[in-house]
Amino acid sequence: MRRVVITGMGAVTPLGIDAPTTWANMIAGRSGISRLRTFDCTTFPVRIAGQVPDHFDPAVAVSPRADRRWVNRPGLFGLAAVTEALRDAGLDEEIPYDSDRRGVAMGASAGRPSVDLLLRIAGARTRSGTGDAFVTQAPSQVMTGNQNVPLNAMARLLGAHGPMVGIHTACAGSGHAIGEAFRLVQEGDADLMVAGGYDSLTAWADIVGFGVLGALTDKYNDRPQAGSRPFDAHRSGFVLGEGAGAFVLEDLESARARGARPHGEILGFSSTLNAWRITDSPPDGAGATEAMEAAIAESGVGTAGIDYIVAHGTGTPGNDLSETRAIKKVFGDHAYRLVVSSPKSMAGHLTAASAALNVIAGLGAIRESIVPPTTNLDTPDRALDLDYVPHIARAMPVRAVVVNALAFGGSNTSLVIGRAA
Repeated sequence: MRRVVITGMGAVTPLGIDAPTTWANMIAGRSGISRLRTFDCTTFPVRIAGQVPDHFDPAVAVSPRADRRWVNRPGLFGLAAVTEALRDAGLDEEIPYDSDRRGVAMGASAGRPSVDLLLRIAGARTRSGTGDAFVTQAPSQVMTGNQNVPLNAMARLLGAHGPMVGIHTACAGSGHAIGEAFRLVQEGDADLMVAGGYDSLTAWADIVGFGVLGALTDKYNDRPQAGSRPFDAHRSGFVLGEGAGAFVLEDLESARARGARPHGEILGFSSTLNAWRITDSPPDGAGATEAMEAAIAESGVGTAGIDYIVAHGTGTPGNDLSETRAIKKVFGDHAYRLVVSSPKSMAGHLTAASAALNVIAGLGAIRESIVPPTTNLDTPDRALDLDYVPHIARAMPVRAVVVNALAFGGSNTSLVIGRAA
């Protein structure tokens, strides 16, 4: 088995339109959550979200080599992150791998017609009285609704003729994508993979849908930056976000041969399914427990070698309790010696891109020996008694991290990342 390192990363998030800015604001505890700007939310019960800053310009952020004509909003975030990751890895001009040994793996929401289009169709059929009215679309609209289009644009940017993997496992999407890319390089099926995720569920239909499920907080519309409260006793639901994260994965020996300087090494990966409820994590932490145990076992570092867990940490009452119980089961007494934090407290829930944001947190912690905080953790919950790094980033040595993603539908992933030797 080959050792797999991360040699490049890129990001477009509510905390910044590139990876360094995202990391700097994360460490500073700055929030990217504000009043919704994607639609007029005045009459909606939920009026806040983590949104990509308005100065994001795809014409500037996306490589001129990328064909972005048919790419939708979240796909443009993804293309920008891929462009930055290749540049960060020193592969923006020339890629020294055969084209059939390069691939792309991305987590994203499944393609679907826009709700506005569906409403047009419903209205036309109602007005016709026959139920068979036809609503036309421009070809560009059809293309932008296809989930494969951004992946194809990324593959063209890479000149990739190897594996192309699109994964739609909700909030675990980018965790699965990075894990699958890791396996492809590890087992010798690819030499270079660009992996991560992109998503944008901040349209009015998304806000209504998650609100009906009772998953979103509606208590902080007047104080948006206080809305995302992982592990706090007064948490009342998550805050939706949007964005993308992308990473270049290579075999360690090949990366060394071309003079690359890795950000970190992927040491283990696991995915599980608890299949308990569509929206809730099981109270006993099942699923997350098995995912962490298997990833740590593959890594070979042991539970005592993990210093930091980048938690899924949504800020819903059930998820935070379930994840905490899982951590205690896996780590035993060591659970009280390691630290846990959630970037969602600052960025909101980037859904399919959330694990990618967590990987940025983990890599930064290893590289700079500082752990991002969990902001808004004002009131401890007696049932949640681990060290969640409240409010202020903490300087400490970090040898290895666990990155969790625990999705709707019970899909879970865990990655173990360590310092590249």
